[in-house]
Amino acid sequence: MRPPVFSLKQTSDLLAAIQADQRYQANLSWGEPRPGHPEGTLAAHIADLERNLAALTPRLTAAEVERLRVLIHVHDTFKPQALEVAIAHPRSHASLARAFLSEFTDDEELLTAVQLHDEPYALWRRRDKNPWERFEELLGRVHDWDLFLAFLIVDGCTEGKTREPLRWFFRSLAGRVPTRVEESWIG
Repeated sequence: MRPPVFSLKQTSDLLAAIQADQRYQANLSWGEPRPGHPEGTLAAHIADLERNLAALTPRLTAAEVERLRVLIHVHDTFKPQALEVAIAHPRSHASLARAFLSEFTDDEELLTAVQLHDEPYALWRRRDKNPWERFEELLGRVHDWDLFLAFLIVDGCTEGKTREPLRWFFRSLAGRVPTRVEESWIG
């Protein structure tokens, strides 16, 4: 399945609409330094991810950069309203982010990436407990592996996060999915 083709203007307009939404704006100041997020607020996390995206930009198309920017601004934005529940639960931060994003677009690859962005980390945490059925399910749900993997790098290479989950995931995927994104891109 090929990802939908959006013009840069359409993707830029999508991000502008998201950023103008009062729910998005209200959540930006949420957060305090915590494990995995020493930067604290969602706004600071977004700024970190924007810097990571800038570092990857030479390896990406302009359309990929804009789509990744949408993911950066949506993926964690609903943590203030979320419960500490499984990723698939309707009240998880990922499900709330997906629901929010679906009000603006029907781009299934963006929606899937928002919903599943923490799944590789969850699989890594369960790596000694045979997570392979769940891993295979993930393989069947993601189609734009360039977008998904680039976003994992953007989100997973911040100050408070170890790179080991990313490296494990890339090694586990080796030769299984079509992508030009490589483990060597991990900072």
